[in-house]
Parts: sequence; C-alpha cells; structure tokens
Amino acid sequence: MKWQMFFIGLALLFVFEGILPFLYPRFWRRIMYQTLTQPDSVLRAMGLFSMLVGLIILYLVRDKV
Repeated sequence: MKWQMFFIGLALLFVFEGILPFLYPRFWRRIMYQTLTQPDSVLRAMGLFSMLVGLIILYLVRDKV
C-alpha cells in the first residue's frame, strides 16, 4: 500500500509538471530561461520554499489519509 501511494504521488508530480509546458509552451520556455540565469542562491531559496510548502501540506493532510 505504501508503494502504491508513492507511485500515485510520483504520477501526480508528472501530471502537474506537464500542465504548464503543454498549455503555454512559450511562457514555460521564458520561465525556464529566467531560471537558468538566476544565481545558485536564488535557486536554493526557491527549492527550500518549495520543500517547506510541500512539508506543510503533508503535515496538514497526514491524518486525513
């Protein structure tokens, strides 16, 4: 059961990651270019923020599943 939940989460990650390039490829390309030109410190801060948001969401829904 735990592996099934892991793969469901992984599948949803791919679905959500694919929405923007599918719907707005030019916008996605511009965002990717801007990301490539950012210094490492900014990318690390963005990654930390993303991880914290994910952990907060997991914490909030942990008893619901």
